[in-house]
Amino acid sequence: MSLQPPFFGKRPADPVNTRPTHPTASSQPGSAAGVGGAPSGHASAAPAPAAAPATAQPVALVSGAPVKEGGSKLTVGPNIKLKGVEITDCDTLVVEGTVEATMDSRVMHITELGAFKGSADIDFAEIHGEFNGDLTVREKLVIYSTGRVSGKIRYGKVVIQEGGQLMGDIQFDTAKAGKSMGASILPA
Repeated sequence: MSLQPPFFGKRPADPVNTRPTHPTASSQPGSAAGVGGAPSGHASAAPAPAAAPATAQPVALVSGAPVKEGGSKLTVGPNIKLKGVEITDCDTLVVEGTVEATMDSRVMHITELGAFKGSADIDFAEIHGEFNGDLTVREKLVIYSTGRVSGKIRYGKVVIQEGGQLMGDIQFDTAKAGKSMGASILPA
């Protein structure tokens, strides 16, 4: 009679380390490594490369929005629909899916597949996808070549990459912008 490992295997005893980076015969006490044709780990195998630290420096945003370490960030992932909410006290909103909401925040980043419909009052906005509604950007609005912004738009500064679209009731908000000039165009 031969020993066979369980069909789905056993869960590790340590709940903190549920996914070992390199399984070895010694990583599971009492395991029958090598029995029943199951592959066994080798102590002399090269260790797995170290993962990048979680505190890696983020990529600088074109909008010039200062990246706040440890700030609150909400990411609405692809194929996710968030509807009928009010988003407050959020430093950064990343929209990869669809959001229908009202928000007062610091930074909004809409990816190419992302869409935001509603009202937003923010400091910095980077639009690769679609925005439809009332948008007030106190500092800088950046619309990329794939970006489409429509509705009632107020901004301090605006940068539109070739191909980007800005439609609707658009107004330079001089009270918020100070002495800065309003618009510029980015090459493709």
